[in-house]
Formats: sequence, C-alpha cells, structure tokens
Amino acid sequence: MLKKWLIGIIAALLLTTGVAFAAHKVNVNTANVEQLQSVKGVGAKTAEAIIAYRKANGEFKSISELVNVKGIGSKKVEKMAGQMSVSKSD
Repeated sequence: MLKKWLIGIIAALLLTTGVAFAAHKVNVNTANVEQLQSVKGVGAKTAEAIIAYRKANGEFKSISELVNVKGIGSKKVEKMAGQMSVSKSD
C-alpha cells in the first residue's frame, strides 16, 4: 500500500514539474542573450541577432516577425514559436 502511494506521489510531482516547465516562455522583447539561448534552436549568434534587431527596430509585435532577423527562417520560427512570447502575459 505504501509503495503504491509513494509511486503516485512521485508521478504527480513529475507531472506537475513538467507542466511548469512547458508553461514558461521566453519573452523576445525583454530576454537577454542567456535567456534566448534557453530556447531550443537558439545559439549565441541567433540570440545576439535577435537583440540587435530588437534594438534597431523596436519590440516584436508577433513571433512571426522573427523571420526578419538575419539567420532565422520560417521553419526555425515554427520550431521556436511554442517556446517564445512577445508579451509578459504569455
């Protein structure tokens, strides 16, 4: 009985932790290089390019605008979109 209860608690903790990580999105309008690199598919060069574009052109209004950043194409945006946001409420 105790073993089943312990397994249930561990499973619940793992599921809760997974949901917490999945819900976190990186805001491309406020993120620094390190935060941007936490997004799968974003390396140092891409993170720096995003920040340079943001400084030169202002905040992104949508994630799809990332295609305007040198080195980022539409396929890459599709892969990253679920991990990024443009507003603090996401």
